[in-house]
Amino acid sequence: SDGLRAAGVSTVYEAAGRRGLLPTRLRPVLGGTAIAGPAVTVSLPPDDNLMVHAAIECCEPGDILLVVPTAPSACAMIGELLATSLAARGVAGIVVDAGVRDVTALRAMGVQAWSSLVTPAGTTKSRPGSVNVPVRVGDVVVAPGDILVADGDGVVAVAAAVSAAVLEAARRRLAGEDEKR
Repeated sequence: SDGLRAAGVSTVYEAAGRRGLLPTRLRPVLGGTAIAGPAVTVSLPPDDNLMVHAAIECCEPGDILLVVPTAPSACAMIGELLATSLAARGVAGIVVDAGVRDVTALRAMGVQAWSSLVTPAGTTKSRPGSVNVPVRVGDVVVAPGDILVADGDGVVAVAAAVSAAVLEAARRRLAGEDEKR
């Protein structure tokens, strides 16, 4: 995934046949960063982050936590405390198709997070969901272990089965761009 991170979202998206681009509402909390790694997926009810707590136990160093509510949510699924727990597990970053909060603290911690909004609104912690199941983000289905690449241009998902081929295509694109320069 380091090669995909270095190639960048735009190049990876093009190299993947213009597939896998997550909705443009997902924006970086901390600018100037880029991450790539396997997805740990979380499907949860809107306005309830109980399953984020469960997902932390599944995370390995280098993973990217992808949090997707089953319906639109204007609540913060991740804040400073959960981000601290994720950082302790070595998670490379967080992608939340809902809100995050405590952004000053997240920035101070250097947390690599992309979200669709920033809000102080908290969640309940009472309704179950699922961890490491396929999730739909906009028109893209992301399976656990698929590679997420995120930078200032957005977030793209690459199916794990084709990630090596996409990396090779991205390298060819980059070489062609260097030649044109």
